[in-house]
Amino acid sequence: MFVSLREEVGSAAFGDKRLDRRLGRITEKLGANPHLSIPAATDTRAEMEAAYRFFDNDKVSPKKILQPHFDATRERISQTDFALLVQDTSDINLTRPNQQVAGAGPMDSDVRRGCFLHPLLAFTLEGLPLGAVWQKTWARSKIDTELSEKEKNRKRTQTPIEEKESIRWLEGLRAACEVANACPATTCVCVSDSESDVYELFSEPRTIDGPNEQVHLIIRACQTRATTDQSDWLAKARESACLYECTVDVSARKANIAPSHQGKRNQPRDARIARVEVRATPVTLRPPWRHDRKLPELTVNVVLVEETNPPEGCEPIQWMLITTLPIDQPEQVKRIVQAYCVRWQIEIFFRTIKSGCRVEKRLFEKLERLENCMAVYSIVAWRVMYLCRLGRECPDLDCEVVFEPCEWKAVYVAIRKQEPPKTPPCLNEIIRMIASLGGYVIRKSTQPGPQTLWIGLQRVHDLSTAWNAFGPGSQIFFCPDSRVVR
Repeated sequence: MFVSLREEVGSAAFGDKRLDRRLGRITEKLGANPHLSIPAATDTRAEMEAAYRFFDNDKVSPKKILQPHFDATRERISQTDFALLVQDTSDINLTRPNQQVAGAGPMDSDVRRGCFLHPLLAFTLEGLPLGAVWQKTWARSKIDTELSEKEKNRKRTQTPIEEKESIRWLEGLRAACEVANACPATTCVCVSDSESDVYELFSEPRTIDGPNEQVHLIIRACQTRATTDQSDWLAKARESACLYECTVDVSARKANIAPSHQGKRNQPRDARIARVEVRATPVTLRPPWRHDRKLPELTVNVVLVEETNPPEGCEPIQWMLITTLPIDQPEQVKRIVQAYCVRWQIEIFFRTIKSGCRVEKRLFEKLERLENCMAVYSIVAWRVMYLCRLGRECPDLDCEVVFEPCEWKAVYVAIRKQEPPKTPPCLNEIIRMIASLGGYVIRKSTQPGPQTLWIGLQRVHDLSTAWNAFGPGSQIFFCPDSRVVR
């Protein structure tokens, strides 16, 4: 059952009932106008000041703000038989021309200041976002700008993972194990991109209580790893039989001018449809050397998704996926590839929270206040994505499951220029109308995205307010001489 933003955080527990109620009001106001500033999103000066006081309250923290949403997400996960727990990191640029945000740290240079956001989001295999189950934010205290590349590599080798930023991947997996223990009937798979290609993540315990026995992994490899039989795992995967062919959507990408270790993956490319071959094989990995511990040998499955005949001038698509899921049948491999494709949804989440909710533009003097605000917008961003996907997955659902009568009726009249029907339209129809208020062009062959939907949702708030004030059934109407009569 779809719940409102106020209901989503209804179980908040700050130790102060006034703060509990205030979170519901703030989340509802910011969710109705995610693109606007806090003063513009609130109705009165008192509401604005209450929001800023809330974010600055010592009893408020990102974890306490998100906990009711985490609990609601676990409940949604428990109602599915297969859940993808996707983790990734995005930088939050808080560089200011004058006064910098207190607590923000250096990013890729001492000039660029900000923090990092690392959520663990749950999705169904079809891509329906269920919500967040864990989230971490941090800022660097300093970066090494004077060390040579050789010195950096030596330092990286000598530093235990517990003291590296890479520990976030293990923390995310541990959070996934907690979710799996709370949802024993659901198969949970932790999915991440190539930045998480850390051997300690493979060897981290994933055993849980319940019929599924463990949390599974799907990780995109970014380096060639040693095997116990001295074979090249890429060559070994290529030697295995092609299980099936399929097409994948390759998104357009602009060149990244910032310094990066990812090389060709930051080169520009055009959007296209790529024809790929899929192969799979088991491999046993030889652990890398660590100065402070001995890591075990691990047998994992490798799924190779490779474009064998790319267009001229295009870099071929190649995904080397490391997984603990079974690969005995082609259908099992197809599910692995489909699950990795869902990983892209977390990039949409980042785009929604940064471009739609504009968290980088929020004018807070201290990072702690911004982190509290960002926790609220994380819930708002999830709801926008959820509405988008729900319209696709359940297009024939009654729109009143999600929208109040005043909301869908006001949108219907504004778009169709006619009286609303007595029977509520389907959800997909109303979502398309709302997105069209944000610039989406209604076509049978396309679906709206989060950007047009979050802009349209702001218009819905205004239209429904006008509908309640001046629409059918209201207490106000105008006389010909423009006098208001009640």
